[in-house]
Amino acid sequence: MTLKSRVKEIKEKGLRNPFVNYLKEKLRHVRVQYKILGLVGVLVLLLSSMIVWQMGNILTNNLRDQLDKRAVSIGSDVAARATNELLINNAYAVYELLQNTLKNNEDVLYIFVVDPQGNVLAHTFGEAFPKELLKANAVPGTDKYHLTAFRTEVGIVRDVAVPILNGKLGVARVGMEENGLQKAVLQMTWNLLLIALFVSALGIVAAVLLTRVLTQPIRELVSLTQRVTQGELDVQGMVHSQDEIGVLTEAFNQMTVSLSQNYREREDLMVELREKEEMRLQLLEKVMTAQEEERKRISRELHDETSQALTSLMVGLKVLESEASFCAVGDRLQEMRQTVAQTLEEVHHLARELRPSVLDDMGLVPALERYLREYETKFGTEIDFHVIGFQEHRVSPAIEVALYRIVQEALTNVAKYAEASMVSILLDWRAGWVSAIVEDNGQGFDPNQTVTQPGRGLGLFGMQERAALLGGTFKIESQKRIGTTVFIKIPDKGNLFSGITPAEV
Repeated sequence: MTLKSRVKEIKEKGLRNPFVNYLKEKLRHVRVQYKILGLVGVLVLLLSSMIVWQMGNILTNNLRDQLDKRAVSIGSDVAARATNELLINNAYAVYELLQNTLKNNEDVLYIFVVDPQGNVLAHTFGEAFPKELLKANAVPGTDKYHLTAFRTEVGIVRDVAVPILNGKLGVARVGMEENGLQKAVLQMTWNLLLIALFVSALGIVAAVLLTRVLTQPIRELVSLTQRVTQGELDVQGMVHSQDEIGVLTEAFNQMTVSLSQNYREREDLMVELREKEEMRLQLLEKVMTAQEEERKRISRELHDETSQALTSLMVGLKVLESEASFCAVGDRLQEMRQTVAQTLEEVHHLARELRPSVLDDMGLVPALERYLREYETKFGTEIDFHVIGFQEHRVSPAIEVALYRIVQEALTNVAKYAEASMVSILLDWRAGWVSAIVEDNGQGFDPNQTVTQPGRGLGLFGMQERAALLGGTFKIESQKRIGTTVFIKIPDKGNLFSGITPAEV
């Protein structure tokens, strides 16, 4: 089995373990602050325990080394001082030496001296000597000493054997107990534990402060996020630092600014859309009213002028039937011819007002030139008309109709409101764009105020809709007592707008 498959198997077993799943589920609902505190607490306690354990081991080993060195030193001293006494067989002096040494060293448990044959010459055990100690330690070969340790009723004993005069006079044995060593280690361990607990407490306090510093901005961001979900898009978080949380707060602030800006733009678009919808409805109502008024006017003109002229012709024909002289017939025919010519001119005028045929036959420029001549004659306003780029080709019919109607509506507004003495018109076709500029020196007005007033600005809105229908732009600039300028710009993209008919424009 490979290592990868083994790891996968362990993960699957962990996922199937209900206890592991329970812990994971509980941890998911624990706050970040408590997770950090728990992690720091566990790490501090674990580290403190390891330090105390390691320091205890080091201290124990050091104290044992020192104890062993003292045992060797005491044993060597006893062996050296007992040499002369053993040479003169002064056993009592050796006994005195052992007692004095035992009295001066509290951690020495026993001392005794044996001859080369294993007989005890002197000891500090009193009346009963434990004979099993004779075999517990021996100096092998030519070693200067031999150290061993064994457990007894009083605890662990560190026993050292030092040969006297290279073993010729026997061996001095010294036993050191570890009770003092263990007490010192225990005392030091408690001191280390107290220090570790103090350090752990400081670590936990530092962790609490750190988690508060770290989680406070996060809690603030959570609170701000809840306010954003409730619609408060202008909230801003306080940047406390330039770390990752500070970067997150700055990103949140940028997000709220963007959301607020988008919301305001959407509200502005909605307001503009509602205004345009209201203007569209008003324009539609005006168009329907204009259609009915136009039908009434056509009907009235046909009834009052064309019908009367035809009736006059019929009466004249009946009178011709009763005329006897050729002179009277000629005069009557002359009158009838004038009536027919006048009627024909009125019908042509009516047809031109509905839709000028010259616009379809000859194009935009001749149609505007003819309309401008009639406009100058009718209103007495001087017209300055310039054309650029229409020498060889014609634009699409939809653009021709749109520009013709827009210029016509602009001149109608000049005649109604501007009180202008002169109007300049520029028609330009270049670089895929057809533009028109209509400028007058009239009274001028406030475009914003006019457009926002109910029932006003429908003509301007109609011109804007005609330009927008063909992908163009419409702009108007005006100042009171200075004049008004209308800018129209429509893209000429070949057959792009071929699906839009002049009637739709």
